[in-house]
Amino acid sequence: MACAAVRIPGLLRCSVGAIRTEAASLRLTLSTLRHLTLTSIMKSKRKTDHMERTASVVRREIVSAAKVCGAASESPSVKSLRLLVADQDFSFKAGQWVDFFIPGVSVVGGFSICSSPRLLEQERMIELAVKYTNHPPALWVHNTCTLDSEVAVRVGGEFFFDPQPADASRNLVLIAGGVGINPLLSILRHAADLLREQANKRSGYEIGTIQLFYSAKNTSELLFKKNILDLVNEFPEKIACSLHVTKQTTQISAELKPYITEGRITEKEIRDHISKETLFYICGPPPMTDFFSKQLENHHVSKEHICFEKWW
Repeated sequence: MACAAVRIPGLLRCSVGAIRTEAASLRLTLSTLRHLTLTSIMKSKRKTDHMERTASVVRREIVSAAKVCGAASESPSVKSLRLLVADQDFSFKAGQWVDFFIPGVSVVGGFSICSSPRLLEQERMIELAVKYTNHPPALWVHNTCTLDSEVAVRVGGEFFFDPQPADASRNLVLIAGGVGINPLLSILRHAADLLREQANKRSGYEIGTIQLFYSAKNTSELLFKKNILDLVNEFPEKIACSLHVTKQTTQISAELKPYITEGRITEKEIRDHISKETLFYICGPPPMTDFFSKQLENHHVSKEHICFEKWW
């Protein structure tokens, strides 16, 4: 596990040398952490909120304190956070989300992790990207959160990619709509780490090709596009992307133009990638995830090879 994790350029962050000092000083007392967690859960029983929607979903037991160590604007409506996680036993699988507990905010947030597990292993950090809405946790992230703000996080979710070294090689098709890119970016970054491990050590899981289809309203709302293109350029024979915009009104830059298609992701594009060796991961608005999962089933793709998560 010797490769550097992919980073978000321009993200304000703690110096690497200070991470251990920060982690050592980042402590919520057990009673405070328990109070924060239980109070938030009890007060979060509101219509279709994160805790209700995911009540039956498996979660890890660990609730860890975390400190905001970096923040950046990814688009006019999306802010990314980098969190230093205190508990050394905290871990996640690429594609999972966190319950996000905020002191003084009664509603629990639910945000997908967009970084690779490798970043957590090496630097004890995770990255989130949060879209502006009137939901209290999102409002806090955009309007109140500052560097050194303290929160608590707990991992959950059954949408993930976590192959073991001896598993059969698989191709991946990732289909994202809007902020649905977040868990799929975690999977894409994890896939890149696996490719680096193969190249450097000739060991570990042998992944096939990775194709990303990503749709947003316009190019300014295509999150992490530089990170995505950097991975495409690093692994041109393994990673490819097709970026779609549905309401573009400005000129598309020369750098992006080769990757951009104006209009929605089509059934034919996805159908062309169907094979017995391919896993499909879909994350976006409910109509989008419903459409593509149904189309894949209609083309006799095994349900075991179709993984989807809806954002609301």
